[in-house]
Amino acid sequence: MNITNHLYYLGINDRKKHLFENNWPLPFGVSYNSYLIADEHTALIDTLEYGAYPNYLGRIEEILKGRDLEYLIINHMEPDHAGMTGEICRRYPNIRIIANNKAFKMIENYFGFTHNLMEAKDGDLLDLGRHKLQFVMTPWLHWPETMMTYDTADHLLFSCDAFGSFGCLDGGIFDDELDFDYYYQDEMLRYYANIVGKYSGMVQKALAKLAGVPLRYICPSHGPIWRTQPTKALGLYDKWSKHQAMEGVVIAFASMYGHTEQTADYIARKIAEQGIKHIRVYDVSKTHVSYILRDVWKYKGLVLGSCAYNGDMHPMMRQLCHELEMAAPKCKVYGLFGGYSWNGGGLKKLQTFASAMDWEEAALSADILGAPDAEKLAPCNILAQAIAAKIKE
Repeated sequence: MNITNHLYYLGINDRKKHLFENNWPLPFGVSYNSYLIADEHTALIDTLEYGAYPNYLGRIEEILKGRDLEYLIINHMEPDHAGMTGEICRRYPNIRIIANNKAFKMIENYFGFTHNLMEAKDGDLLDLGRHKLQFVMTPWLHWPETMMTYDTADHLLFSCDAFGSFGCLDGGIFDDELDFDYYYQDEMLRYYANIVGKYSGMVQKALAKLAGVPLRYICPSHGPIWRTQPTKALGLYDKWSKHQAMEGVVIAFASMYGHTEQTADYIARKIAEQGIKHIRVYDVSKTHVSYILRDVWKYKGLVLGSCAYNGDMHPMMRQLCHELEMAAPKCKVYGLFGGYSWNGGGLKKLQTFASAMDWEEAALSADILGAPDAEKLAPCNILAQAIAAKIKE
């Protein structure tokens, strides 16, 4: 499929994979996007995950019509983008691999190649004829060697993982061919929160580099191609990387026998009575952490609650806390609660975790012994009111 003159889309949908990076659920699958330029000179921009597209090499040959493939541009060495590098180089032994120097050691370690390597430096140009490609270094989006490739002829950015999304492309390849707000925006945010969010500071640096660069297309390595609203993709990344959140609250709890869950529902009701409409309550033992992280990124308020478990917080709450430490969302207003039967520990461990985060505590924590009742839940009223007030600010 042509995107612009001489530029072809070589992508595939993966509906078989259950977990991205063997960690993040893929209920709607994922797409792998690769791009081929057949100009006076030929270049492949990124490959696919190994084996994802059985006729990948055949499709390249069909487009090239007997011509040689001269260049392979590797924007990112992660195997879902560079997995077919070995096959490409074996089919086209004279091909020159273009990557930055941080990628060269990875290429050697993954594929054993130390020859036919061309170093791409920030601002370097590759002349393919009509298409002239400029390389933009964007380290830590989200590996140290990541870069982007900008086509100066069509004002098109090959952005690799940036501006990408979970989810297969079900017929629509371009942003104007699908209902982005209904389907892809949450999956794009879940991708950002889980894969890219930790490096939000580097996202801001990349956006600063792209400021003022004319962009008609953004071609990521996952998800739809932006040809109608590329500025929307830029705007979302700007908002998310600045930790700008909506008015709303995520309440995540761990409960063994229901008492802590009752407290979570009570707090949710009291927050709703304060006029907050966006409230998401999650059982951390049931809902995968990736969805909770997505909504933590989306909303300003966060309430965490755990039962006591062997003098500690529940193991699944500990996992959520670990992922929050890794992703490091900022500008959150938070509150904590706990429950215990004979000995505490869950709330204390939550307090230790939260004190190390760059967040604002709305009110004192609530720890409930045994079954919750009106008297024991009184501190939760204060917590809910304080959270709601802070969010409205």
